[in-house]
Amino acid sequence: MNPKAEFDIIVYGATGFTGRLVAEYLAAKYGVGGSVKWAMAGRSAAKLAQVRDLIGAPADTALIVADASDPASLKAMVARGKAILTTVGPYQLYGSDLVAACAAAGTDYLDLSGEPNWMAEMIEAHEAAAKASGARILFSCGFDSIPFELGVFYTQALANKRLGHPVSRIKGRVRSMRGGLSGGTAASGAATMAAILKNPALGMLMFNPFALTPGFTGPAQPTGMDTHVDPDLGQEVGPFMMATINTKNVHRSNLLQGHPWGTDFVYDEMSVVVPGADASFTSLGGAGAPKPGEGPSKEEREAGFYDLLFIGIDGEGRQVRGSVYGDKDPGYGSTSKLIAETAICLVKDRPDVAGGVWVPGAALGQALVDRLHANAGLTFKDETA
Repeated sequence: MNPKAEFDIIVYGATGFTGRLVAEYLAAKYGVGGSVKWAMAGRSAAKLAQVRDLIGAPADTALIVADASDPASLKAMVARGKAILTTVGPYQLYGSDLVAACAAAGTDYLDLSGEPNWMAEMIEAHEAAAKASGARILFSCGFDSIPFELGVFYTQALANKRLGHPVSRIKGRVRSMRGGLSGGTAASGAATMAAILKNPALGMLMFNPFALTPGFTGPAQPTGMDTHVDPDLGQEVGPFMMATINTKNVHRSNLLQGHPWGTDFVYDEMSVVVPGADASFTSLGGAGAPKPGEGPSKEEREAGFYDLLFIGIDGEGRQVRGSVYGDKDPGYGSTSKLIAETAICLVKDRPDVAGGVWVPGAALGQALVDRLHANAGLTFKDETA
């Protein structure tokens, strides 16, 4: 973290759909001159001013012009913030120079990346620099993968409390969801597929659950690509689109914490199959997703939700069950609150966390669970029978 910086958080990409929601949330909840000092950044000063007025942010909200294609402008922006919160994706196209600038300057970085090929590249390129400078680089601070990483974290805490030890097996199950894919997520998926076509070796990385744990490979993991009746649910489950990234982040979280869940930990994610339901979020399709910069109406965001169950099973077959419920649509309403509160938690609650490339739960742990429960509409519940 850059302790002498002018702002706690700079929202980069504030003129985009998701960035605007983040700025709107910060303006409504924290003002500008209050406990959290934040600024809006993007390519156009005129558009930034327009969005500032549109979301009802104070007229003195700081506006910073920065462009992903202009490294000097990124460097200047990075120098002014303790943390850069970026919604400018796909990150493999627009994020690399910003990660490099933050890692070099000691400025914290948070994004919404679900692009494991790029994340693996950034870990290799910038882990050492971030550790040296004190920069905390946090990937995947939205619906992918915070509710899942923290769902596992919470369920393992339940296991320690109820069983006296962590469990070596957790099943993540999406019980119900309303709301869809963000345009940014769809664009990131398209960019990842394009990268794989250019370099087929990346395809192997996409299907490797330990792609983000350099130097460590755990036991074989379920693929999650079939459809079957889950005996622990008594319901049919099928593939869940975000599992490809979430499972990697969960295993990285275990690694970064020193494997508290064991080196033999097995985790998968699947979605409950609801006959006749819209499968756009659970399949590998995503057709009809909005374009970057577009998204659902406020009413649609407010009507959305997600309900996730985590079934922990120990070696003797004993179980604990934890759940995570989100009160807004996953792709926008919840994601914008998740990344905003994660940035505040990082800067305000956990300035002691060392530099390096992190995932949110491993870096912030219970402090993040508590903050998201208090402020971001997440409910963590013990459902153990």
